[in-house]
Amino acid sequence: MHLFRITVCAFGLLAGLGCAVAAPDAAAPASEEPTRDDCNAAVAEARALATALPPDHLSRYFAERHLHQALVEAGNGEFDECLDMAARASNEVRERRHELRPGEKLKVLRADE
Repeated sequence: MHLFRITVCAFGLLAGLGCAVAAPDAAAPASEEPTRDDCNAAVAEARALATALPPDHLSRYFAERHLHQALVEAGNGEFDECLDMAARASNEVRERRHELRPGEKLKVLRADE
């Protein structure tokens, strides 16, 4: 039984190596890094969604915070993080996870409070 497992594993390894040699481009998928343009487009799309909500809507507030962080990440050259934060902003607007009950207001404290 042990010899059978070794034979099967060796055959699988050789078959995998044979496939990699036969198609070297398929073995290493081309991964395209996001660019500043990709980030700007994602932020613009998310911002358009956010501005469709009323200014005092809680989901818009959180989406705008995510968009701010996306621009900070873009400024640091972290375009993949920028895309992630823009996607979070879009999800926040689409799902509207944060709602205020009637009569409630959002009180945002300043840095000195």
